[in-house]
Amino acid sequence: MLRGGFRPFFFGAAVWALLVVSLWVLSLSGRITLPTYFDALAWHRHEMLFGYIGAVIAGFLLTAIPNWTGRLPIAGAPLAALAGLWLAGRIAVLFSGIVSAPLAATLDVGFLAVFAFVAGREVLAARNKNFPVVIAIAIFALANALDHAEALGAAIPAGTGWRLGLGIVITLIALIGGRIIPSFTRNWLSKQGLKQGLPSQPDRFDIATIALTGIGLLGWVAAPAAPLVGGLLSAAGVLQLVRLSRWSGWRTAREPLVVILHIAYAWLGVGLILLGGSVFVPVIPASSALHALSAGAIASMTLAVMTRATLGHTGHELRADRLTMAIYALVTSGAIVRVTATLLPFDYTVSIALAGTLWGAAFLLFAVGYGPKLLGGRTP
Repeated sequence: MLRGGFRPFFFGAAVWALLVVSLWVLSLSGRITLPTYFDALAWHRHEMLFGYIGAVIAGFLLTAIPNWTGRLPIAGAPLAALAGLWLAGRIAVLFSGIVSAPLAATLDVGFLAVFAFVAGREVLAARNKNFPVVIAIAIFALANALDHAEALGAAIPAGTGWRLGLGIVITLIALIGGRIIPSFTRNWLSKQGLKQGLPSQPDRFDIATIALTGIGLLGWVAAPAAPLVGGLLSAAGVLQLVRLSRWSGWRTAREPLVVILHIAYAWLGVGLILLGGSVFVPVIPASSALHALSAGAIASMTLAVMTRATLGHTGHELRADRLTMAIYALVTSGAIVRVTATLLPFDYTVSIALAGTLWGAAFLLFAVGYGPKLLGGRTP
């Protein structure tokens, strides 16, 4: 389990996501009171963003960085210490209403700070060009600190920390997704014998789209209700969907491991359009836009990457079995229900519970189906 960063962090992320969703639904229904110093909604948001996504980012980068740098991966005791720090942060934040809140914040932020240091050391030692990703992780750690500071009563504009954190994750999806989605699509289409209409390498349009997305998100962090910000976000969402259309996703319908990446990226474009539109159109709930980005784009993309990377790095065939397809169907269905919760013909809390059940089931299946692969050895 300690031979690769993806093993403890992907498994831990899935289990934690399932636990967070379950506790949130129970708290929303009034059945339990969470022992955290965050209010229930803030804890749910914080833990899915900085807890779950923090673990997925760590697992992904600890696996990718050795490929980027040619250096040996972080493994053994150092990996166990890093994973232990992540877990300590999760437990401390959950019980921060009982134990020391500053200690919980220190452990939680400390994990991302230490991880940023470790990643930066590896990238700098190899003089690799991916150092901007390390900077993004450092900013993500800052966002986590701001979220804690607000909860502790510091004079910080409401929501600055989590908006900055979410903005960083969306930007990373736009950057890294823009690399892997056309690449995996091109490879699969080529194996099918198709030689024309393959996705091309990123060009000036891609750069402009990412830049506009970053500017829009930065504006959203500072002034989420500003009309200019709404326009920038909506325009960025449209351009992201145009960008996605250039990757020939409709031609990969027979390969779930590839098509789920396109579905996840479509959620990104839709989420940005909804987020921008919520500034101008009162009937568009900001919560629906945020869940299109989080429960839709982020959850789908992370599960797509975790399933594919686990299969590839444990020596299994890159093929989506029925369990994997069920994971993709459940996370997509859960996102659809959550985004449309205010439009469904039954009580809002029932919609939230249904969305949480579908979404949580996706992570349960990942933990059950992929856990043995992550915790076991490499298949010959």
